[in-house]
Amino acid sequence: MLKDRIYYKDAYRQTFTSRILHTGTDEQGRPYAVLDNTAFYPTGGGQPHDTGTIDGIAVTDVEEFDGEIRHFLESALHSKDEVEGLIDWERRFDHMQQHAGQHILTAAFVELFGFPTISFHLGKGLVSIDLDVENISQQQLTAAENLANQIILENRPIETTFITEDELKNYNLRKQPSVTDEIRLVIIPEFDYNGCGGTHPDSTSEIGLLKIISTEKQKRKVRVQFACGNRILQQLHRKHEELSAASKLLSAPEDGIATAIEKLLESNRIAEKALVDAKENLLTYEAKELLAEQTDSIVKATFTHRTVQELQQLARLLVGEGNDSVIALLAAENEDKLQFVAARGVSATASMKMVSATVLPTINGKGGGNDTFVQGGGEKTISVVDLANLMESSILN
Repeated sequence: MLKDRIYYKDAYRQTFTSRILHTGTDEQGRPYAVLDNTAFYPTGGGQPHDTGTIDGIAVTDVEEFDGEIRHFLESALHSKDEVEGLIDWERRFDHMQQHAGQHILTAAFVELFGFPTISFHLGKGLVSIDLDVENISQQQLTAAENLANQIILENRPIETTFITEDELKNYNLRKQPSVTDEIRLVIIPEFDYNGCGGTHPDSTSEIGLLKIISTEKQKRKVRVQFACGNRILQQLHRKHEELSAASKLLSAPEDGIATAIEKLLESNRIAEKALVDAKENLLTYEAKELLAEQTDSIVKATFTHRTVQELQQLARLLVGEGNDSVIALLAAENEDKLQFVAARGVSATASMKMVSATVLPTINGKGGGNDTFVQGGGEKTISVVDLANLMESSILN
């Protein structure tokens, strides 16, 4: 029976002895052992499995198959009647803290705002719950976090019991259990009553503290990520290291980093604006030089490592005000690709669609535009000079 399993009878049990019922190898070639009882918690209900050793051999995974718990091992066990198991207590207690914290935070959102939790995930760094709401405010997050920590600090007992389906009516459960046989309840008196098969500490104070770290939208739901107990210290250490590194890079005290970043961003915006202005001036000068070299109405030029955005801007300058009859044919070679832009002034009559219709099949490319302006790109099947010549021949023929 479930209630006889060691991890349910005593979640604090770190060592145990048990008999081997049978051993085997799964389809992936992983050796496993099935024992007559175990303190190893198998993956389930959002909580990861325990790790540890059995007779000194590392337990890498624990899963339940058709009512039997398989302990997957780094190597096969030698046949003998009785073995000794050792639980990785640091991992087990961390899971106990996080899972109990999830119960409390979930209950806090229900108690304060009626927000139900629809899923729970206990990850390596953070724990998350998905709330069945589309939006949540910072004030609501703070209120739920404060209530959760109040319950934790009150050192309330965390009780567990097995009941039958007929006994469910005696408890005000947060949601209906997903099982009908051997229903296990986890109870924080006068706050939360919930069906759960995970491991938890005996009192809320053992959770330590709970801190909401972040939220994100998940398909019209809100995912709340948080940490409890020792994980808060880990988060604090990591953030402190990042803050110290940023402080050194910015030559600013830690409490002045936000101001230093604002100044840096403003300087960056000014520099970017100056760079854009400089590029525009250079393109304007380049357009004037190309027009000065013009011997007829066509301005043809080739480039290396030129973005299509620069080609577009240069083409518009070439056919702009005062250059009504000009046709600009620009081609660029960028690594293994060819790109082109063709534009005409308002008094030119040639259709730029003829350019793309001629060029694109040759370079296996794609493009678009209209009679006055087209652009496109494709494979480097010909040289950039041949591309420009092909563009010119398409409007001269």
